[in-house]
Amino acid sequence: MDEKNLNEREHQDIPTEAEEAAVDNTKQGIPVMDKVGESPADAPAQSKGGKGWMIASIVLAAALIIVLIYPQFQKADGEAAVATVNGQDITKNELYDKLVEAGGESTLQSMITEKLVDQEVEKAKVTVTDADINSEIEDLKKQFGGEEGLNSALSQSGMTMDDLKKQLPLQVKVRKLLEPKITITDKDIQTYFNENKASLGSEEQVRASHILVKTKEEADAIEKQLKAGGDFAALAKEKSGDTGSKDKGGDLGFFKRSDMVAEFSNAAFKMKAGEISEPVKSKYGYHIIKVTEHKDAVTPTLENSKEEIRKTLISQKVNEMSGTWMQELTSGAKITNTLTDAKKAEASAAPGASAKPEASAAAQ
Repeated sequence: MDEKNLNEREHQDIPTEAEEAAVDNTKQGIPVMDKVGESPADAPAQSKGGKGWMIASIVLAAALIIVLIYPQFQKADGEAAVATVNGQDITKNELYDKLVEAGGESTLQSMITEKLVDQEVEKAKVTVTDADINSEIEDLKKQFGGEEGLNSALSQSGMTMDDLKKQLPLQVKVRKLLEPKITITDKDIQTYFNENKASLGSEEQVRASHILVKTKEEADAIEKQLKAGGDFAALAKEKSGDTGSKDKGGDLGFFKRSDMVAEFSNAAFKMKAGEISEPVKSKYGYHIIKVTEHKDAVTPTLENSKEEIRKTLISQKVNEMSGTWMQELTSGAKITNTLTDAKKAEASAAPGASAKPEASAAAQ
């Protein structure tokens, strides 16, 4: 079986819940926040849990950020060469102008936003700890169906986990600044529970690894090696035909019964943690399955869902409030922006731009 078939849900023999979550997010577009409270026109209005603003995209190279943070070159230094081509120089000034043209305005605006938020953080004496960042990451893992789903979402946004960690402090700061303005009542929680009860519970899940081979003879030989003390993960890396899991020692993560082909699920859900199956035949070949963990189904109650619902409602409120809050913060601040102020000045100086409204009305 080729890698393409193993990684496409409609043909894949063992799609995991995390991979399913990643597929769903590909269809609807990964939530992106370029500025606090703003998201692309094609982004969903509200993602699950109100965390549509939780993943920001990095749209410019690190060099652009560095240049915009330190743009004040000395005049003489600005003519210094940053590269030469057949003896002809490319100067720092030329590089700076190109980087500004490529995305300087949006990057500088993001920096202004961060500065405004940091000033409010200082006033409110808000702090962001490593525990805060780790908590945000755990919430995101839940939203995207696990660590693998989050990593897939980040990859589709052109980001890494390190990129995400660098950007999370800003949204943690915004949340901590806005949370004191939010009130969640017991009635709000009850209403959310009544409307979302079906999605608050969870089905029975199993975590398993497998080794996939084409023939019964291959499977029998591997089973014999395992009974003799062979290492399952090492054999999976060496012999499994599932390119999507072999490099992880065959690990498929947690999955629901419906995520797998029937033959695989029927075997896996009968096994206890630590057990290894005999060869199991499916239309893709022969699987040797090792179950590593098991999660019982969870029936939601108001009591065991209350804190999760409260966090979800707070996130939704922060999402709703952040745009207006940021606009108010910006309008009340004294801001100079050389990249946009010059354009405004040019527009004001354009012919007819200074004509008084009264004169125009009188002319009509």
